Amino acid sequence: MDDGAAPAAPGIGRWLASLSVLAGTFMVVLDSTVVNVALPHIAGSLSASVEESTWALTSYLAANAIILPVTGWLANYVGRKRLLLTAVTTFTTASLLCGISPSLTVLIFFRVVQGACGGVMQPLSQAVMLESFPPRERGKAMALWTVGIVVAPIFGPVIGGWLTDNYTWRWIFYINLPVGLVALVMIQEFIFDPAYIRRRTSSIDYWGISMMAVGVGALQIALDRGQEEDWFASHWITALIVVSVVALAAMLVRELTAKHPVVDLRVFRQRTFAVGVFLVTLMGFVLYGGGLVLLPLLVQTLMGYPALQAGIMMAPRGLGTLLMTPLVGYLMTTRADPRKLLMLGFATAAGTLFWFSTLDLSAGFWNFFWPQIVQGMSFALLFVPLTTTTMDPIPNEGMGNATSLFNLMRNVGGSVGIATVQTYIARHRQVHFHDLGAHITATSPGARQLVERLAHAFVAAGADVVTATHRAYAVVTAMVLQQAGIMAFIDAFRLLALMFLLIAPLGLLMGRPRTGKHGAAPSKA
Repeated sequence: MDDGAAPAAPGIGRWLASLSVLAGTFMVVLDSTVVNVALPHIAGSLSASVEESTWALTSYLAANAIILPVTGWLANYVGRKRLLLTAVTTFTTASLLCGISPSLTVLIFFRVVQGACGGVMQPLSQAVMLESFPPRERGKAMALWTVGIVVAPIFGPVIGGWLTDNYTWRWIFYINLPVGLVALVMIQEFIFDPAYIRRRTSSIDYWGISMMAVGVGALQIALDRGQEEDWFASHWITALIVVSVVALAAMLVRELTAKHPVVDLRVFRQRTFAVGVFLVTLMGFVLYGGGLVLLPLLVQTLMGYPALQAGIMMAPRGLGTLLMTPLVGYLMTTRADPRKLLMLGFATAAGTLFWFSTLDLSAGFWNFFWPQIVQGMSFALLFVPLTTTTMDPIPNEGMGNATSLFNLMRNVGGSVGIATVQTYIARHRQVHFHDLGAHITATSPGARQLVERLAHAFVAAGADVVTATHRAYAVVTAMVLQQAGIMAFIDAFRLLALMFLLIAPLGLLMGRPRTGKHGAAPSKA
Protein backbone atom coordinates (compact mmCIF):
# COMPACT_ATOMS: atom_id res chain seq x y z
CA MET A 1 0.00 0.00 0.00
CA ASP A 2 1.28 3.44 -0.92
CA ASP A 3 0.23 5.38 2.14
CA GLY A 4 1.59 8.82 2.14
CA ALA A 5 2.64 8.77 -1.46
CA ALA A 6 2.34 11.91 -3.46
CA PRO A 7 -0.83 12.51 -5.35
CA ALA A 8 -0.98 12.32 -9.12
CA ALA A 9 1.08 14.95 -10.91
CA PRO A 10 -0.70 18.09 -12.09
CA GLY A 11 -1.64 18.60 -15.72
CA ILE A 12 -1.40 15.42 -17.76
CA GLY A 13 -0.95 13.34 -14.59
CA ARG A 14 -4.45 14.01 -13.29
CA TRP A 15 -5.94 13.13 -16.68
CA LEU A 16 -4.00 9.87 -16.79
CA ALA A 17 -5.19 9.05 -13.27
CA SER A 18 -8.77 9.80 -14.33
CA LEU A 19 -8.53 7.62 -17.44
CA SER A 20 -7.03 4.82 -15.33
CA VAL A 21 -10.06 4.50 -13.09
CA LEU A 22 -12.57 5.43 -15.80
CA ALA A 23 -11.52 2.47 -17.98
CA GLY A 24 -12.50 0.04 -15.25
CA THR A 25 -15.72 1.92 -14.47
CA PHE A 26 -16.79 1.94 -18.12
CA MET A 27 -16.27 -1.84 -18.22
CA VAL A 28 -18.35 -2.29 -15.05
CA VAL A 29 -21.28 -0.12 -16.17
CA LEU A 30 -21.23 -1.71 -19.62
CA ASP A 31 -21.60 -5.14 -18.02
CA SER A 32 -24.80 -4.06 -16.27
CA THR A 33 -26.62 -3.86 -19.63
CA VAL A 34 -24.55 -5.83 -22.16
CA VAL A 35 -26.01 -9.12 -20.90
CA ASN A 36 -29.66 -8.12 -21.41
CA VAL A 37 -29.94 -8.92 -25.11
CA ALA A 38 -27.98 -12.18 -24.75
CA LEU A 39 -30.24 -13.80 -22.12
CA PRO A 40 -32.20 -16.00 -24.57
CA HIS A 41 -28.91 -17.23 -26.09
CA ILE A 42 -27.45 -17.92 -22.64
CA ALA A 43 -30.57 -19.86 -21.67
CA GLY A 44 -30.44 -22.01 -24.82
CA SER A 45 -26.72 -22.67 -24.53
CA LEU A 46 -26.80 -23.64 -20.85
CA SER A 47 -30.07 -25.65 -20.97
CA ALA A 48 -32.01 -23.19 -18.82
CA SER A 49 -35.21 -21.21 -19.20
CA VAL A 50 -35.08 -17.52 -20.11
CA GLU A 51 -36.55 -16.70 -16.68
CA GLU A 52 -33.74 -18.65 -14.98
CA SER A 53 -31.14 -16.90 -17.13
CA THR A 54 -32.27 -13.48 -15.83
CA TRP A 55 -30.49 -14.35 -12.59
CA ALA A 56 -27.27 -13.66 -14.50
CA LEU A 57 -28.38 -10.02 -14.47
CA THR A 58 -30.14 -9.94 -11.09
CA SER A 59 -27.15 -11.46 -9.25
CA TYR A 60 -24.80 -8.88 -10.75
CA LEU A 61 -27.00 -5.93 -9.76
CA ALA A 62 -27.60 -7.28 -6.25
CA ALA A 63 -23.89 -7.82 -5.54
CA ASN A 64 -23.11 -4.40 -6.99
CA ALA A 65 -25.65 -2.73 -4.71
CA ILE A 66 -24.42 -4.56 -1.60
CA ILE A 67 -20.79 -3.50 -1.96
CA LEU A 68 -21.35 0.13 -2.98
CA PRO A 69 -22.01 1.67 0.45
CA VAL A 70 -18.98 0.05 2.13
CA THR A 71 -16.47 1.00 -0.56
CA GLY A 72 -15.24 4.09 1.26
CA TRP A 73 -14.60 2.05 4.42
CA LEU A 74 -12.83 -0.69 2.43
CA ALA A 75 -10.55 1.87 0.79
CA ASN A 76 -9.52 3.23 4.20
CA TYR A 77 -9.06 -0.26 5.56
CA VAL A 78 -6.88 -1.83 2.87
CA GLY A 79 -5.77 1.17 0.81
CA ARG A 80 -7.41 2.66 -2.26
CA LYS A 81 -4.78 1.59 -4.80
CA ARG A 82 -4.63 -1.95 -3.46
CA LEU A 83 -8.44 -2.16 -3.47
CA LEU A 84 -8.65 -0.88 -7.05
CA LEU A 85 -6.00 -3.32 -8.27
CA THR A 86 -7.73 -6.21 -6.50
CA ALA A 87 -11.14 -5.25 -7.85
CA VAL A 88 -9.98 -4.86 -11.47
CA THR A 89 -7.95 -8.08 -11.35
CA THR A 90 -10.82 -10.07 -9.87
CA PHE A 91 -13.40 -8.53 -12.21
CA THR A 92 -11.30 -9.32 -15.27
CA THR A 93 -10.64 -12.89 -14.09
CA ALA A 94 -14.35 -13.37 -13.32
CA SER A 95 -15.16 -12.12 -16.85
CA LEU A 96 -13.00 -14.89 -18.32
CA LEU A 97 -14.62 -17.47 -16.05
CA CYS A 98 -18.11 -16.20 -16.98
CA GLY A 99 -17.22 -16.70 -20.62
CA ILE A 100 -16.16 -20.33 -20.15
CA SER A 101 -18.92 -21.21 -17.66
CA PRO A 102 -20.26 -24.72 -18.35
CA SER A 103 -23.55 -24.17 -16.48
CA LEU A 104 -25.89 -21.40 -15.40
CA THR A 105 -25.01 -21.94 -11.73
CA VAL A 106 -21.33 -21.32 -12.41
CA LEU A 107 -22.16 -18.27 -14.54
CA ILE A 108 -24.34 -16.76 -11.79
CA PHE A 109 -21.59 -17.31 -9.20
CA PHE A 110 -19.01 -15.41 -11.23
CA ARG A 111 -21.55 -12.71 -12.06
CA VAL A 112 -21.87 -12.15 -8.30
CA VAL A 113 -18.09 -11.77 -8.14
CA GLN A 114 -18.21 -9.32 -11.05
CA GLY A 115 -20.96 -7.28 -9.40
CA ALA A 116 -19.12 -7.03 -6.09
CA CYS A 117 -15.90 -5.87 -7.77
CA GLY A 118 -17.83 -3.46 -9.95
CA GLY A 119 -19.46 -1.90 -6.92
CA VAL A 120 -15.99 -1.01 -5.66
CA MET A 121 -14.83 0.66 -8.87
CA GLN A 122 -17.72 3.08 -9.46
CA PRO A 123 -17.44 5.27 -6.32
CA LEU A 124 -13.65 5.01 -6.13
CA SER A 125 -13.28 6.22 -9.71
CA GLN A 126 -15.45 9.21 -8.90
CA ALA A 127 -13.52 9.93 -5.70
CA VAL A 128 -10.15 9.73 -7.46
CA MET A 129 -11.28 12.06 -10.24
CA LEU A 130 -12.76 14.61 -7.83
CA GLU A 131 -9.62 14.63 -5.69
CA SER A 132 -7.25 14.82 -8.67
CA PHE A 133 -8.63 18.21 -9.74
CA PRO A 134 -8.82 21.48 -7.79
CA PRO A 135 -12.39 22.56 -6.96
CA ARG A 136 -12.63 25.05 -9.84
CA GLU A 137 -11.78 22.30 -12.38
CA ARG A 138 -13.89 19.47 -11.00
CA GLY A 139 -16.55 20.14 -13.61
CA LYS A 140 -14.09 18.87 -16.25
CA ALA A 141 -13.50 15.70 -14.26
CA MET A 142 -17.20 15.04 -13.80
CA ALA A 143 -17.81 15.71 -17.48
CA LEU A 144 -15.39 12.89 -18.31
CA TRP A 145 -16.95 10.66 -15.64
CA THR A 146 -20.42 11.38 -17.01
CA VAL A 147 -19.40 10.15 -20.45
CA GLY A 148 -18.42 6.80 -18.98
CA ILE A 149 -21.33 6.37 -16.60
CA VAL A 150 -24.07 7.50 -19.03
CA VAL A 151 -22.81 6.32 -22.42
CA ALA A 152 -21.84 2.78 -21.34
CA PRO A 153 -25.37 1.53 -20.51
CA ILE A 154 -26.67 3.05 -23.74
CA PHE A 155 -24.17 1.27 -25.98
CA GLY A 156 -24.22 -1.94 -23.91
CA PRO A 157 -27.21 -3.52 -25.68
CA VAL A 158 -25.78 -2.60 -29.10
CA ILE A 159 -22.43 -4.21 -28.35
CA GLY A 160 -24.05 -7.22 -26.68
CA GLY A 161 -26.46 -7.78 -29.55
CA TRP A 162 -23.76 -7.49 -32.21
CA LEU A 163 -21.38 -9.88 -30.46
CA THR A 164 -24.13 -12.40 -29.75
CA ASP A 165 -25.44 -12.34 -33.32
CA ASN A 166 -22.05 -12.50 -35.02
CA TYR A 167 -20.06 -14.65 -32.58
CA THR A 168 -21.40 -16.10 -29.34
CA TRP A 169 -22.74 -14.74 -26.06
CA ARG A 170 -19.45 -15.70 -24.40
CA TRP A 171 -17.70 -12.82 -26.18
CA ILE A 172 -19.69 -10.26 -24.20
CA PHE A 173 -17.45 -11.30 -21.28
CA TYR A 174 -14.22 -11.85 -23.21
CA ILE A 175 -14.18 -8.21 -24.40
CA ASN A 176 -13.51 -7.20 -20.79
CA LEU A 177 -10.08 -8.86 -20.80
CA PRO A 178 -8.08 -6.26 -22.80
CA VAL A 179 -9.89 -3.37 -21.07
CA GLY A 180 -9.13 -4.89 -17.67
CA LEU A 181 -5.45 -5.42 -18.48
CA VAL A 182 -5.06 -1.81 -19.69
CA ALA A 183 -6.82 -0.53 -16.53
CA LEU A 184 -4.50 -2.61 -14.33
CA VAL A 185 -1.34 -1.22 -15.92
CA MET A 186 -2.62 2.36 -15.72
CA ILE A 187 -3.77 2.08 -12.10
CA GLN A 188 -0.40 0.65 -11.11
CA GLU A 189 1.41 3.53 -12.80
CA PHE A 190 -0.79 6.55 -12.14
CA ILE A 191 -2.84 5.97 -8.96
CA PHE A 192 -1.36 6.74 -5.54
CA ASP A 193 -2.88 6.69 -2.07
CA PRO A 194 -3.03 10.13 -0.45
CA ALA A 195 -1.88 10.45 3.15
CA TYR A 196 -5.42 10.40 4.60
CA ILE A 197 -6.14 6.94 3.10
CA ARG A 198 -5.00 4.77 5.96
CA ARG A 199 -6.23 2.03 8.23
CA ARG A 200 -7.86 4.04 10.99
CA THR A 201 -9.09 1.28 13.25
CA SER A 202 -8.51 -2.42 13.75
CA SER A 203 -12.16 -3.01 14.64
CA ILE A 204 -14.64 -4.10 11.97
CA ASP A 205 -18.32 -3.32 12.18
CA TYR A 206 -19.48 -6.83 11.30
CA TRP A 207 -23.07 -6.12 12.37
CA GLY A 208 -23.30 -3.02 10.21
CA ILE A 209 -21.83 -4.82 7.19
CA SER A 210 -24.13 -7.82 7.65
CA MET A 211 -27.32 -5.80 8.05
CA MET A 212 -26.46 -3.61 5.08
CA ALA A 213 -25.68 -6.61 2.87
CA VAL A 214 -28.95 -8.32 3.78
CA GLY A 215 -31.06 -5.16 3.47
CA VAL A 216 -29.64 -3.83 0.21
CA GLY A 217 -29.37 -7.28 -1.39
CA ALA A 218 -32.95 -8.25 -0.53
CA LEU A 219 -34.23 -4.89 -1.80
CA GLN A 220 -32.38 -5.19 -5.12
CA ILE A 221 -33.63 -8.73 -5.76
CA ALA A 222 -37.21 -7.78 -4.84
CA LEU A 223 -37.15 -4.77 -7.19
CA ASP A 224 -35.64 -6.74 -10.04
CA ARG A 225 -38.02 -9.73 -9.78
CA GLY A 226 -41.14 -8.07 -8.36
CA GLN A 227 -43.04 -7.43 -11.58
CA GLU A 228 -42.46 -10.97 -12.87
CA GLU A 229 -43.72 -12.42 -9.57
CA ASP A 230 -46.69 -9.99 -9.30
CA TRP A 231 -45.24 -8.19 -6.29
CA PHE A 232 -47.13 -8.77 -3.04
CA ALA A 233 -49.09 -11.63 -4.57
CA SER A 234 -45.81 -13.53 -4.21
CA HIS A 235 -44.92 -14.66 -0.69
CA TRP A 236 -41.19 -14.61 -1.33
CA ILE A 237 -41.22 -11.06 -2.77
CA THR A 238 -43.20 -9.95 0.28
CA ALA A 239 -40.69 -11.70 2.54
CA LEU A 240 -37.76 -10.03 0.74
CA ILE A 241 -39.27 -6.57 1.18
CA VAL A 242 -40.02 -7.16 4.88
CA VAL A 243 -36.48 -8.46 5.45
CA SER A 244 -35.05 -5.47 3.58
CA VAL A 245 -37.03 -2.90 5.60
CA VAL A 246 -36.14 -4.51 8.95
CA ALA A 247 -32.46 -4.95 8.07
CA LEU A 248 -32.04 -1.41 6.72
CA ALA A 249 -33.82 0.13 9.71
CA ALA A 250 -31.58 -1.81 12.08
CA MET A 251 -28.54 -0.81 10.01
CA LEU A 252 -29.44 2.89 10.30
CA VAL A 253 -29.69 2.63 14.09
CA ARG A 254 -26.41 0.71 14.22
CA GLU A 255 -24.46 3.11 11.99
CA LEU A 256 -25.71 6.18 13.86
CA THR A 257 -24.65 4.78 17.23
CA ALA A 258 -21.53 2.74 16.41
CA LYS A 259 -18.13 4.16 17.40
CA HIS A 260 -16.57 3.09 14.11
CA PRO A 261 -19.42 2.76 11.59
CA VAL A 262 -18.79 1.08 8.25
CA VAL A 263 -20.84 3.86 6.59
CA ASP A 264 -20.59 7.37 8.01
CA LEU A 265 -24.13 8.76 7.77
CA ARG A 266 -23.13 12.01 9.48
CA VAL A 267 -22.21 13.34 6.04
CA PHE A 268 -25.93 13.97 5.55
CA ARG A 269 -25.63 16.86 8.00
CA GLN A 270 -24.29 18.78 5.00
CA ARG A 271 -27.45 20.23 3.46
CA THR A 272 -25.97 20.44 -0.03
CA PHE A 273 -24.92 16.80 0.05
CA ALA A 274 -28.26 15.63 1.46
CA VAL A 275 -30.24 17.54 -1.17
CA GLY A 276 -27.89 16.29 -3.90
CA VAL A 277 -28.35 12.66 -2.89
CA PHE A 278 -32.12 13.13 -2.79
CA LEU A 279 -32.05 14.65 -6.28
CA VAL A 280 -29.79 11.94 -7.73
CA THR A 281 -32.14 9.30 -6.31
CA LEU A 282 -35.13 10.88 -8.04
CA MET A 283 -33.05 11.49 -11.15
CA GLY A 284 -32.11 7.81 -11.25
CA PHE A 285 -35.79 6.92 -10.85
CA VAL A 286 -36.85 9.00 -13.86
CA LEU A 287 -33.85 8.52 -16.15
CA TYR A 288 -33.46 4.77 -15.70
CA GLY A 289 -37.20 4.15 -15.72
CA GLY A 290 -38.06 6.66 -18.45
CA GLY A 291 -34.95 6.57 -20.60
CA LEU A 292 -33.02 3.35 -20.34
CA VAL A 293 -36.08 1.08 -19.97
CA LEU A 294 -39.22 2.77 -21.28
CA LEU A 295 -38.04 3.47 -24.83
CA PRO A 296 -36.47 0.04 -25.51
CA LEU A 297 -39.60 -1.57 -24.06
CA LEU A 298 -41.79 0.54 -26.36
CA VAL A 299 -39.96 -0.21 -29.60
CA GLN A 300 -39.56 -3.92 -28.81
CA THR A 301 -42.98 -4.82 -27.41
CA LEU A 302 -45.21 -2.57 -29.54
CA MET A 303 -43.20 -1.91 -32.69
CA GLY A 304 -41.59 -5.31 -33.08
CA TYR A 305 -37.95 -4.22 -33.20
CA PRO A 306 -35.38 -6.98 -32.54
CA ALA A 307 -33.10 -6.38 -29.54
CA LEU A 308 -30.10 -5.28 -31.63
CA GLN A 309 -32.11 -2.79 -33.69
CA ALA A 310 -33.74 -1.48 -30.52
CA GLY A 311 -30.28 -0.92 -29.07
CA ILE A 312 -29.17 0.93 -32.20
CA MET A 313 -32.25 3.11 -32.03
CA MET A 314 -31.23 4.14 -28.49
CA ALA A 315 -27.69 5.15 -29.54
CA PRO A 316 -28.47 8.82 -30.42
CA ARG A 317 -28.91 9.53 -26.71
CA GLY A 318 -25.24 8.69 -26.16
CA LEU A 319 -24.27 10.94 -29.06
CA GLY A 320 -26.15 13.83 -27.46
CA THR A 321 -24.30 13.29 -24.18
CA LEU A 322 -20.93 13.19 -25.96
CA LEU A 323 -21.69 16.45 -27.79
CA MET A 324 -22.90 18.36 -24.74
CA THR A 325 -20.56 17.12 -22.01
CA PRO A 326 -17.44 19.12 -23.04
CA LEU A 327 -19.50 22.35 -23.13
CA VAL A 328 -20.96 21.68 -19.69
CA GLY A 329 -17.49 20.88 -18.36
CA TYR A 330 -16.25 24.21 -19.71
CA LEU A 331 -19.20 26.14 -18.26
CA MET A 332 -18.46 24.60 -14.86
CA THR A 333 -15.04 26.29 -14.88
CA THR A 334 -16.56 29.74 -15.54
CA ARG A 335 -18.90 31.90 -13.49
CA ALA A 336 -21.93 29.90 -14.60
CA ASP A 337 -24.04 28.81 -11.62
CA PRO A 338 -24.14 24.97 -11.68
CA ARG A 339 -27.52 25.02 -9.93
CA LYS A 340 -29.04 26.91 -12.88
CA LEU A 341 -27.44 24.44 -15.30
CA LEU A 342 -29.00 21.66 -13.24
CA MET A 343 -32.45 23.24 -13.39
CA LEU A 344 -32.04 23.69 -17.15
CA GLY A 345 -31.17 20.01 -17.36
CA PHE A 346 -34.31 18.99 -15.48
CA ALA A 347 -36.47 21.22 -17.67
CA THR A 348 -34.86 19.94 -20.89
CA ALA A 349 -35.19 16.31 -19.83
CA ALA A 350 -38.84 16.90 -18.94
CA GLY A 351 -39.38 18.47 -22.37
CA THR A 352 -37.98 15.40 -24.12
CA LEU A 353 -40.26 13.11 -22.10
CA PHE A 354 -43.26 15.21 -23.13
CA TRP A 355 -41.91 15.01 -26.70
CA PHE A 356 -41.89 11.21 -26.52
CA SER A 357 -45.49 11.27 -25.31
CA THR A 358 -46.56 12.78 -28.65
CA LEU A 359 -45.30 9.80 -30.68
CA ASP A 360 -47.56 7.05 -31.94
CA LEU A 361 -47.18 3.59 -33.48
CA SER A 362 -46.31 5.05 -36.88
CA ALA A 363 -43.13 6.72 -35.52
CA GLY A 364 -39.91 5.90 -37.32
CA PHE A 365 -36.19 6.19 -36.56
CA TRP A 366 -35.99 9.97 -37.05
CA ASN A 367 -39.01 10.53 -34.81
CA PHE A 368 -36.96 8.95 -32.01
CA PHE A 369 -33.62 10.38 -33.12
CA TRP A 370 -34.05 14.08 -32.37
CA PRO A 371 -35.71 13.87 -28.93
CA GLN A 372 -33.01 11.41 -27.92
CA ILE A 373 -30.24 13.76 -29.04
CA VAL A 374 -31.77 16.48 -26.88
CA GLN A 375 -32.31 14.06 -24.01
CA GLY A 376 -28.66 13.00 -24.17
CA MET A 377 -27.68 16.65 -23.92
CA SER A 378 -29.90 17.00 -20.85
CA PHE A 379 -28.02 14.08 -19.24
CA ALA A 380 -24.82 16.13 -19.36
CA LEU A 381 -26.64 19.11 -17.85
CA LEU A 382 -27.89 16.87 -15.04
CA PHE A 383 -24.98 14.64 -14.07
CA VAL A 384 -22.06 17.07 -14.26
CA PRO A 385 -23.51 19.99 -12.21
CA LEU A 386 -25.30 17.71 -9.74
CA THR A 387 -22.24 15.58 -8.98
CA THR A 388 -19.88 18.54 -8.74
CA THR A 389 -22.21 20.58 -6.52
CA THR A 390 -23.10 17.66 -4.25
CA MET A 391 -19.46 16.80 -3.57
CA ASP A 392 -18.23 20.38 -3.21
CA PRO A 393 -18.60 20.64 0.61
CA ILE A 394 -17.04 17.19 1.20
CA PRO A 395 -13.39 17.20 2.35
CA ASN A 396 -11.07 14.90 0.43
CA GLU A 397 -10.75 12.43 3.31
CA GLY A 398 -14.53 11.90 3.26
CA MET A 399 -14.83 11.67 -0.52
CA GLY A 400 -14.78 7.86 -0.67
CA ASN A 401 -17.65 7.51 1.80
CA ALA A 402 -19.66 10.29 0.12
CA THR A 403 -19.27 8.95 -3.42
CA SER A 404 -20.25 5.46 -2.20
CA LEU A 405 -23.54 6.76 -0.81
CA PHE A 406 -24.12 8.96 -3.86
CA ASN A 407 -23.70 6.04 -6.29
CA LEU A 408 -25.72 3.69 -4.10
CA MET A 409 -28.73 6.00 -4.04
CA ARG A 410 -28.50 6.66 -7.79
CA ASN A 411 -28.59 2.90 -8.40
CA VAL A 412 -31.39 2.33 -5.88
CA GLY A 413 -33.41 5.13 -7.47
CA GLY A 414 -32.83 3.54 -10.86
CA SER A 415 -33.92 0.10 -9.66
CA VAL A 416 -37.07 1.51 -8.05
CA GLY A 417 -37.77 3.52 -11.21
CA ILE A 418 -37.42 0.50 -13.50
CA ALA A 419 -39.65 -1.64 -11.29
CA THR A 420 -42.25 1.13 -10.91
CA VAL A 421 -42.39 1.95 -14.62
CA GLN A 422 -42.75 -1.69 -15.64
CA THR A 423 -45.59 -2.18 -13.16
CA TYR A 424 -47.21 1.12 -14.17
CA ILE A 425 -47.16 0.14 -17.85
CA ALA A 426 -48.64 -3.29 -17.15
CA ARG A 427 -51.45 -1.91 -14.99
CA HIS A 428 -52.35 1.01 -17.25
CA ARG A 429 -52.35 -1.20 -20.32
CA GLN A 430 -55.07 -3.26 -18.65
CA VAL A 431 -57.06 -0.14 -17.75
CA HIS A 432 -56.92 1.25 -21.29
CA PHE A 433 -57.72 -2.15 -22.79
CA HIS A 434 -60.91 -2.37 -20.76
CA ASP A 435 -61.84 1.24 -21.58
CA LEU A 436 -61.28 0.74 -25.30
CA GLY A 437 -62.96 -2.65 -25.27
CA ALA A 438 -66.11 -1.13 -23.80
CA HIS A 439 -66.58 0.78 -27.08
CA ILE A 440 -66.05 -2.26 -29.28
CA THR A 441 -69.23 -4.34 -29.12
CA ALA A 442 -71.36 -6.36 -31.51
CA THR A 443 -73.67 -3.33 -31.83
CA SER A 444 -70.87 -0.88 -32.61
CA PRO A 445 -71.12 0.02 -36.33
CA GLY A 446 -67.42 0.75 -36.73
CA ALA A 447 -66.31 -2.42 -34.96
CA ARG A 448 -68.81 -4.55 -36.88
CA GLN A 449 -67.62 -3.17 -40.22
CA LEU A 450 -63.97 -3.77 -39.31
CA VAL A 451 -64.64 -7.38 -38.31
CA GLU A 452 -66.61 -7.98 -41.49
CA ARG A 453 -63.85 -6.56 -43.69
CA LEU A 454 -61.22 -8.68 -41.97
CA ALA A 455 -63.39 -11.79 -42.16
CA HIS A 456 -63.95 -11.26 -45.90
CA ALA A 457 -60.20 -10.91 -46.36
CA PHE A 458 -59.53 -14.20 -44.55
CA VAL A 459 -62.27 -15.96 -46.58
CA ALA A 460 -60.70 -14.64 -49.77
CA ALA A 461 -57.40 -16.12 -48.57
CA GLY A 462 -59.01 -19.58 -48.29
CA ALA A 463 -60.38 -19.79 -44.72
CA ASP A 464 -63.91 -20.97 -43.96
CA VAL A 465 -66.43 -18.48 -42.58
CA VAL A 466 -66.21 -19.60 -38.91
CA THR A 467 -62.40 -19.62 -38.89
CA ALA A 468 -62.27 -16.28 -40.70
CA THR A 469 -64.59 -14.68 -38.13
CA HIS A 470 -62.49 -15.97 -35.20
CA ARG A 471 -59.33 -14.65 -36.85
CA ALA A 472 -60.97 -11.28 -37.45
CA TYR A 473 -61.90 -10.93 -33.77
CA ALA A 474 -58.35 -11.98 -32.79
CA VAL A 475 -56.89 -9.27 -35.02
CA VAL A 476 -59.21 -6.64 -33.55
CA THR A 477 -58.27 -7.71 -30.02
CA ALA A 478 -54.57 -7.43 -30.89
CA MET A 479 -55.16 -3.95 -32.33
CA VAL A 480 -56.92 -2.86 -29.14
CA LEU A 481 -54.09 -4.27 -27.01
CA GLN A 482 -51.56 -2.39 -29.11
CA GLN A 483 -53.44 0.87 -28.77
CA ALA A 484 -53.87 0.30 -25.03
CA GLY A 485 -50.13 -0.28 -24.82
CA ILE A 486 -49.14 2.96 -26.54
CA MET A 487 -51.61 4.87 -24.35
CA ALA A 488 -49.97 3.37 -21.24
CA PHE A 489 -46.53 4.46 -22.47
CA ILE A 490 -47.84 7.97 -23.12
CA ASP A 491 -49.18 8.10 -19.56
CA ALA A 492 -45.81 7.01 -18.19
CA PHE A 493 -43.83 9.56 -20.23
CA ARG A 494 -46.08 12.39 -19.06
CA LEU A 495 -45.90 11.31 -15.42
CA LEU A 496 -42.11 11.15 -15.45
CA ALA A 497 -41.89 14.51 -17.21
CA LEU A 498 -44.09 16.05 -14.52
CA MET A 499 -41.83 14.59 -11.81
CA PHE A 500 -38.80 16.29 -13.36
CA LEU A 501 -40.58 19.63 -13.53
CA LEU A 502 -41.61 19.37 -9.88
CA ILE A 503 -38.14 18.54 -8.54
CA ALA A 504 -36.23 21.05 -10.71
CA PRO A 505 -36.52 23.96 -8.21
CA LEU A 506 -35.01 21.83 -5.43
CA GLY A 507 -31.60 22.46 -6.95
CA LEU A 508 -31.71 25.96 -5.45
CA LEU A 509 -31.63 24.39 -1.95
CA MET A 510 -28.03 23.38 -2.60
CA GLY A 511 -25.19 25.75 -1.83
CA ARG A 512 -23.37 27.27 -4.77
CA PRO A 513 -20.12 25.31 -5.21
CA ARG A 514 -16.79 27.08 -5.07
CA THR A 515 -15.83 25.98 -8.56
CA GLY A 516 -15.87 29.31 -10.38
CA LYS A 517 -12.81 30.89 -11.94
CA HIS A 518 -12.30 33.00 -8.84
CA GLY A 519 -13.79 30.54 -6.38
CA ALA A 520 -12.74 30.14 -2.81
CA ALA A 521 -10.62 27.36 -1.43
CA PRO A 522 -12.23 24.00 -0.86
CA SER A 523 -14.18 23.48 2.30
CA LYS A 524 -12.45 21.84 5.25
CA ALA A 525 -15.69 21.12 7.06
